[in-house]
Amino acid sequence: MSTSEAPKPADAEIDTQKQLDYWNSVEATPNGMLGGYEHISRIDIQGSKNFFAKLKLDRTPPLRIADCGAGIGRVTKNFLSKINSEVIVDIIEPVKKFTDEIAKPENFVEEKAAGKIGKIVNVGLETWTPEEKAYWIIWNQWCVGHLTDAALVEYLKRCAGGIKDGGMIVVKENISNCPDDVYDEIDSSVTRTDHKFRALFKEAGLRMVKTEVQRGMPSSLFQVRSYALQPN
Repeated sequence: MSTSEAPKPADAEIDTQKQLDYWNSVEATPNGMLGGYEHISRIDIQGSKNFFAKLKLDRTPPLRIADCGAGIGRVTKNFLSKINSEVIVDIIEPVKKFTDEIAKPENFVEEKAAGKIGKIVNVGLETWTPEEKAYWIIWNQWCVGHLTDAALVEYLKRCAGGIKDGGMIVVKENISNCPDDVYDEIDSSVTRTDHKFRALFKEAGLRMVKTEVQRGMPSSLFQVRSYALQPN
């Protein structure tokens, strides 16, 4: 009989302090946010716009959005705040040097058709609880890999309570090209399989309204997939 122990699940290695140490060492620029792949930003933003348009969400105010794991606000600046002038985007981001960039007026010059930045909240997703039925959209991009499976389920449950009737939770993340989830030693995050995401969404009591693979990404990178979710 073999005495070897079963391998630990990928999320067992997640270390929140290690994550914070890594991100605090990264430059507060689009290139820093994208791990040296700044050139994919335009493709990513256009893909998000296309995905959002297909959701056909009702645009009756209030149109409050939470940009979770927002970094320096790349997604807010180039997409979420530009949905229309009624939008208010709250920033949820634990790294203060990133949100300091968002607070600089020159980085978010108000445009006629653009919405506004609302609250800036410096906490991690593992501790953030949205106000009840406050949000039209809770947008999560390249951030939930920093949560363990159990923490992600609990986080999504809290998000479900935070969206208003008809609102949506969006998760846009890298997808593992391996049979199992993959742990990244550099930033202490997990890249999950599509199967794992779907199982966790179900466990959190969410139904998938739509999912789509981001087109145009370099073949050398992980596949990127967006999921639109609502409570059952």
